[in-house]
Amino acid sequence: MSGDRPEDETGSGPNKPDAVPHFVSDEPFNADVEVVLTPEQEKYYMASQWRLMWWKLKRHKIAVAAGIFLLLLYLIAAFAEVVAPYELQHRDARNVFAPPQAIHLFHEGKLVGPFVYGYNSKRDPETLQKIYTPDPTKVHRIRFLCSGGYKGSEYEFWGLFKGDFHLFCPTDRRSPVFLLGTDRLGRDMFSRIVYGSRISLSIGLIGIVLSFMLGIVIGGMAGFYGGLVDNLVQRLIEILKSFPRLPLWMALSASLPAKWSPLLIYFGITLILALLDWPSLARAVRSKLLSLREEDFAVAANLMGASTKRIIGRHLVPGFASHLIASASLAIPEMILGETALSFLGLGLRPPVTSWGVLLNEAQNIQVVVLYPWLMAPMIPVILTILAFNFLGDGLRDAADPYK
Repeated sequence: MSGDRPEDETGSGPNKPDAVPHFVSDEPFNADVEVVLTPEQEKYYMASQWRLMWWKLKRHKIAVAAGIFLLLLYLIAAFAEVVAPYELQHRDARNVFAPPQAIHLFHEGKLVGPFVYGYNSKRDPETLQKIYTPDPTKVHRIRFLCSGGYKGSEYEFWGLFKGDFHLFCPTDRRSPVFLLGTDRLGRDMFSRIVYGSRISLSIGLIGIVLSFMLGIVIGGMAGFYGGLVDNLVQRLIEILKSFPRLPLWMALSASLPAKWSPLLIYFGITLILALLDWPSLARAVRSKLLSLREEDFAVAANLMGASTKRIIGRHLVPGFASHLIASASLAIPEMILGETALSFLGLGLRPPVTSWGVLLNEAQNIQVVVLYPWLMAPMIPVILTILAFNFLGDGLRDAADPYK
């Protein structure tokens, strides 16, 4: 029976697997030997968190495009006097409620360059409405990088010095260019939207700075100390979150004195928006500090005698600053929408201050919207700005954790 024994059990035979070659180094083991990295590996492993975050953000194409668009918007707001062809309060009594003029390149089959056709106007005998029609015999060319020479071209740049240089402008005073039409006083809507961007966009930035400071200070105290301080801060946040946001905005805005100057009203609205936005940021700061305060580096800083302010500001907050920036970028559009809504309802900024919400306030009458729909044009930059901030915020939120 011994002949029935399989051959592979004896260590030989056709079913035996092939031996796997091994390489064993004869050199003694050294735990301190330096690992040689390739330049690509060294670039990645030695990069800071901010650099890793930037590399990941660059792969988010929509977020990059939104960031470029927002940068362009803020440049336009900073140089509004140059971008707008007319001064903010310039009026053209001959062209009240004039419709937008389309830009053309060819006239009668010939390349003329960017131009618009002038208006022919007449009164409707029944409604008395002034009706405008394009006049092909009036070719108004558009100049670029030009100085004034027409009424409404002079301005004061940020109130510092006078100038009349514009990105584009009409040929002369008898050849108006109204790309987005005019309002009830004959003011150019495009110029007013450009000027309004300075107020609407700056409210978001100033408001988020104030909200950022309040959220870091209050949330930092709650997360670092815990106990009674944390309970008090949490109850305060819950109370503020329990109120409907828009009615609370309206109530606080209506309480601002009517005798205040436009500048005080501007800062008052900004402060109201900031005071009601910090709870969300404070909760984010609190949750992060609760997890980081027990880390070794925070305990070591405390044992070495560092003050609470230094531990929070120099050791804890920088550890999650990227998450705070992502949260802030998502909070800015809420403030822009808040200002627009309050101004639209007549409880926010008021003329002579010009913002997107103030411009939309003139389009409350449904008859005006039906007859002159271009007065709703300020809705376009509001929608595009909100979408751009949301796309950028999504990209920053994904890039805030570069190791994910």
